[in-house]
Amino acid sequence: MTLENIKTLGELKKSGYESKSIKDELRENLISKMMNKETVFKGVHGYENTVIPELERAILSRHNINLLGLRGQAKTRLARLMVNLLDEYIPVVKGSEINDDPFNPISRYAVELIKEKGDETPIFWLHRSERFAEKLATPDVTVADIIGDVDPIKAANLKLSYADDRVIHFGMIPRANRCIFVINELPDLQARIQVALFNILQEGDIQIRGFKLRLPLDMQFIFTANPEDYTNRGSIVTPLKDRIGSQILTHYPEDIETAKTITQQEAKNVQKDFIKVPELAKDLLEQIVFEARDSEYIDVKSGVSARLSITAYENLLSTAERRAILSGDSETMIRLNDFDGIIPAITGKVELVYEGEQEGAQAVAENLIKNAIKTLFPTYFPEIKKLEKQGEESPYDAIISWFFNADEDFELLDDYSEEAYKNELDKIKPLDDFLQEYQPNMNKADIYFVKEFVLWALVEFNKLSKYRFAEGTQFKDPYGNFINGL
Repeated sequence: MTLENIKTLGELKKSGYESKSIKDELRENLISKMMNKETVFKGVHGYENTVIPELERAILSRHNINLLGLRGQAKTRLARLMVNLLDEYIPVVKGSEINDDPFNPISRYAVELIKEKGDETPIFWLHRSERFAEKLATPDVTVADIIGDVDPIKAANLKLSYADDRVIHFGMIPRANRCIFVINELPDLQARIQVALFNILQEGDIQIRGFKLRLPLDMQFIFTANPEDYTNRGSIVTPLKDRIGSQILTHYPEDIETAKTITQQEAKNVQKDFIKVPELAKDLLEQIVFEARDSEYIDVKSGVSARLSITAYENLLSTAERRAILSGDSETMIRLNDFDGIIPAITGKVELVYEGEQEGAQAVAENLIKNAIKTLFPTYFPEIKKLEKQGEESPYDAIISWFFNADEDFELLDDYSEEAYKNELDKIKPLDDFLQEYQPNMNKADIYFVKEFVLWALVEFNKLSKYRFAEGTQFKDPYGNFINGL
């Protein structure tokens, strides 16, 4: 007989089933997966040598866990993935509000039912997907919400006095008995509510309106917290912190490749086959986020979420899609001008310090894009020197001379079709020779994006000038116009 076909306590006893605590479940299933070399936390990248080993040690130690880190560091995702370490099904006394274990009942209802029916006590099987409860800590959360309260309607319906513990309505935590219970943003929980968690974590009893119930709840608590909250909005009270077994620090991706993997996994790419995205464009997008985390204009304590790169990538695709629809192209390649379309994703995701507010959100976002281009450029092409010795040749001389001698302004309009865009860039013949020499193995499909990238970099290193106007972008030699005017 399979476990799911067992319907009574008597059948459960005959099957030889042994119940165990949730922390033992997590521990034993983790050990099994580790021995089989299985990936425990799938879809979480960049934590393989830092956060995940610490999390596994905490589970092996049977600890309650506090994940401490800035926003957008996959804290909640890690907590949700722990569900995969639970047994697929566990038996529960049928009708129990708090998932009573048939072998170790703790509620009055389950104890009396088993006393009355014995081996005929009905049970049902609870799937692990239903053994996860989550509560966002907000200032309006009450003890009644998470622990419980006296229910006057229940007292009236059952004709019970308020002295009878059957009038209690259990809150979220007792109802999550034998489950993983996550409290997000723990410092936002009022201090008096945090105090209410002490006994549950340590002694396993709950107190509701004068009732002191000995309810040894079997739970795995996971808390998440943002260090910023400790100063801005609240803090974790010291005795509660003392009762949390392991505090694990999370972090942002440490390199562009990891950040790219996360973005590509999470972004909703509805234009998958329609828009081609060069690898350089993906690198540039992630570098913008890295620049934001180091920017003097952005509040480092607030952090720059991984959601910035995800929403920026979606905006980038949509900018190219809109342009292609308007120009009638059936497919298109990302252009550097499209990066103007990610500015709303940046300004909505960063907290500016005073100096940043003075600069303005738009200007800060534009500077991040410029800085990312300057940072990435030397990894692909020779360094552009600020000062060159007289007579010293630069790899960029031919390109700059082309702009100096150009008969007309060079413009890349936003509404150019793919053909018009490529034809315009093809006019700069020295660019072809330059790319052939310094990036001979480059993906040919990416060549036009890289050409534009070189022009933008020359602007950032003051070798060309760029003017943004309503219809597009104009590139010029910075001194040519002045000399011609003379």
